[in-house]
Amino acid sequence: MTQLFTKDTQAIFWNNNKTAIQRMLDYDYTINRKTPSVAAIVAPTSNNKFERFFMGTDEVMIPLFKTTADAKSTHPSADVLLNFGSFRTAYDVTMEAMDIGGFSTIMVTAEGIPERLARKMNNRARTQGVNVIGPATVGAISPGAFKIANIGGTIENIINSKLHRAGSCGLVTRSGGLFNELGNIISINADGIAEGVAIGGDRFVGSVFIDNLLRMEKNPEVKYMVLLGEVGGTEEYKIIDAMKSGEITKPIIGWCIGTIAKHFSSDVQFGHAGASANADAETAATKNKAMADAGMYVPKSFNDLPAMIKKVYEELKAKGEIEEIIEKELKTIPKVRRTKEFICTISDDRGDECTYAGFPISSVATPETGKGIGDVISLLWFKKQYPKWATQFIETVMKTVADHGPAVSGAHNAKVTARAGKSVVEALVTGLLTIGPRFGGAIDGAAKYFKYADDNNLTPAEFLNYMKKEGVPIPGIGHRIKSLKNPDLRVEGLKKFAKEYFPSTPLLDYALTVEQLTTSKKENLILNVDGTIGILMVDMWRALNYPEFEIDEFVESGTLNSFFIVGRSIGFIGHILDEKRLAMPMYRHPMDDIFYDVQEAEEV
Repeated sequence: MTQLFTKDTQAIFWNNNKTAIQRMLDYDYTINRKTPSVAAIVAPTSNNKFERFFMGTDEVMIPLFKTTADAKSTHPSADVLLNFGSFRTAYDVTMEAMDIGGFSTIMVTAEGIPERLARKMNNRARTQGVNVIGPATVGAISPGAFKIANIGGTIENIINSKLHRAGSCGLVTRSGGLFNELGNIISINADGIAEGVAIGGDRFVGSVFIDNLLRMEKNPEVKYMVLLGEVGGTEEYKIIDAMKSGEITKPIIGWCIGTIAKHFSSDVQFGHAGASANADAETAATKNKAMADAGMYVPKSFNDLPAMIKKVYEELKAKGEIEEIIEKELKTIPKVRRTKEFICTISDDRGDECTYAGFPISSVATPETGKGIGDVISLLWFKKQYPKWATQFIETVMKTVADHGPAVSGAHNAKVTARAGKSVVEALVTGLLTIGPRFGGAIDGAAKYFKYADDNNLTPAEFLNYMKKEGVPIPGIGHRIKSLKNPDLRVEGLKKFAKEYFPSTPLLDYALTVEQLTTSKKENLILNVDGTIGILMVDMWRALNYPEFEIDEFVESGTLNSFFIVGRSIGFIGHILDEKRLAMPMYRHPMDDIFYDVQEAEEV
């Protein structure tokens, strides 16, 4: 890896630090990134689905997840983890991320992680080839591409320090505050930085000076490097050895702060945990002399550092190694921004033609497109283009549930209301209001309970016992008329379709083993149409590679019952129109069909 970040880099942000995230998105807007640099936020204690932020004047929604694993599975290309956990949780969060895999860089802001744990964390990262920045860091930046959280300060300071576009200097420091100061110094005396990392102030950090300088040595955008070390530790000597061996050939301007320590009569602990000299070799003065002897550009004092940077920059520019940068016009962050009252993520009517999930209506609505209502539902309900077998299954489900005669409660209500002279809409609503746990609800219930049994590897007998203890009849099992000898042809049709077109049907296969056990007790305890639909919906989503938590959300939110609602609306409307076509009179229930048991009221 020669370049730390690119304009396509995306991060998962652990802990919902809204200010830091907004600063990243303001930077994205300023440098004209196409996609937000934050793909997802892990907020274990939040019940929200997303958080809203600004990209310029427009708002963007960043999804929230309970776990890093869920965020990573949904956003696999996000290969940076920004760990803003406290020192109590930061170690566990980082180790879990390395267990999950797929992260090239992990930044840890927490200060004061126990040193034993920090060493263990850093060793694990090196073994796995993961670049850990920190602990106790403000992060890193690839100007014009990607910046971590608060590094560089406010957007105004970033622009003043020319951190909005790549310069020619590679900057590595321990201190975050001095990183910002040096970024400004380099912008005044040179053309800015090409890449910068504040490695962190704790005694044991992940990527050390040599790791970053060796990468910058290979980065063609970096023409020279600035290293700001400090009193304590011996990491600077690794760079000296690399220069002597020829691994590093680019000019390095180096300085270790803390030279004042030599004037104290006893050891002094400076601000960082690692800023304390335990031997003469760890003092700032000794390290500065060693760096100068090795051929680094080392000023006499920190105050002379700006002049040294300007000298090296102008020498390289005179040789033609650094070219003049043409400054581009920047986007300006608006001073006043207003959040919108409503959010719509499924359709857009602002252009010449309304779109369904980004597709013009004409691209799905006209016959020549070959698209059906299943395609429209996949776009408007799930914001995805489902394959043909899945959209055909959705359509098959809705055709299957469209009607089940005039006697069921929903159709009966719709017919009675129509005969009262009410409109199609009013009559339809009365029918729809009957849909719930006892009418149509078995679809949701079957999906929920059969999925639970399958997820927990329950045998059919264990599943039956579990449902018995729950005191819940098994949703999707049982029929008033149909049985093994008189099967429901709707169920047979759905099973045949699934076996022919689905990639696999593991949950249906499991449900059929349960059916063998229930029908051995009573012939009509078969898998009914509601159960078959609910179970096959889960098989469909699994075949479409939805994560399990998202399928669970579909089940809990009533998505499955929505197919029943849409399908049965067709039948209800049919019954309503039938009543109106026949000009049927007001309905009154026959008295001989009512059991009257009215007692004389007791006097109080």
